[in-house]
Amino acid sequence: MTTLNVRRGPEFTRILGLGVARGENAVPNDDLIEPINSSDEWIRKMTGIVTRVRANEDTSVIDLSERAARDAIAQAGIDASEIDAVILSTISYPRITPGGAPVLADRIGATPAAAFDISAACAGYCYGIGQADALVRSGAARHVLVVGAEKLSDFVDPADRSISYLLGDAAGAVVIGGSDTAGIGPTVWGSDGAASELIKQDHTWLEIREDRDLPFPTLRQEGPSVFKWASFKMAPVALQAIEAAGLTPDDIDVFIPHQANLRIIDQMVKQIGLPASVVVAKDIVDSGNTSAASIPLATERVLRDGVAKSGDVALQIGFGAGLVYAAQVVVLP
Repeated sequence: MTTLNVRRGPEFTRILGLGVARGENAVPNDDLIEPINSSDEWIRKMTGIVTRVRANEDTSVIDLSERAARDAIAQAGIDASEIDAVILSTISYPRITPGGAPVLADRIGATPAAAFDISAACAGYCYGIGQADALVRSGAARHVLVVGAEKLSDFVDPADRSISYLLGDAAGAVVIGGSDTAGIGPTVWGSDGAASELIKQDHTWLEIREDRDLPFPTLRQEGPSVFKWASFKMAPVALQAIEAAGLTPDDIDVFIPHQANLRIIDQMVKQIGLPASVVVAKDIVDSGNTSAASIPLATERVLRDGVAKSGDVALQIGFGAGLVYAAQVVVLP
């Protein structure tokens, strides 16, 4: 009988380096309230957002990704040529094909690394972490670059009251590699496609082709339903991720949820039962909702502000359009 060789990698993985790139412009609520007939007070009350970061018109989602990736690689202390796979999570790369990941890999000098995109919206970064962990432990890759990046301002309808005023532009990147000790816990993930219409692009590209009078597509959401789903259905997923890592809520130092809405974050903290000592990332206040980029951005913020440190145990969870979700416990770089 023919026997095939099977690769085996290290038993454990961890985050070796982290980098972020925020849009160049801080956009306050007052700049957005007139088209949606709202107020700074209303946006703060409903979302917690004071400003959101948005990129210059000539800055692309790949530009943001490259900046974040280069910083992550530098912090990891490796050369880009040592990256065996590049995973880019984004819903705002403006071409159906080719994907953005091969372009990014070439930009940073990681060719001929495997490169592919993930379309999992706000859960995409955590999806990427799960895949990178598996690739390294299987021996398929030594180092994997995971990037969550969005330029959502390209798809904003200024008059939309459902989601557009929440959105920002940014990228966050990490390098995943082997470790002597466990630095990334098992990923708990899933989807609920029956509710996929709750967050969606309002018109398909085929509809726009057939009816040229339709406006350029934007994102829409059914806010109350999404709020209820995220606030109460995601806490059990977070608890499963903690349990899968062999821990309890008392073992968590930092909670880094997708930065969708400050009220959702506060409700999740209660539902999970996290101790008062846990640091809760709230980067949404200044950066807005940056979808796939929000968790690495929030991670960088708590580390930069000194409220968390390298080696802390963090629970991270992403959730959004699809509806899709993913969570894992990680050790901060």
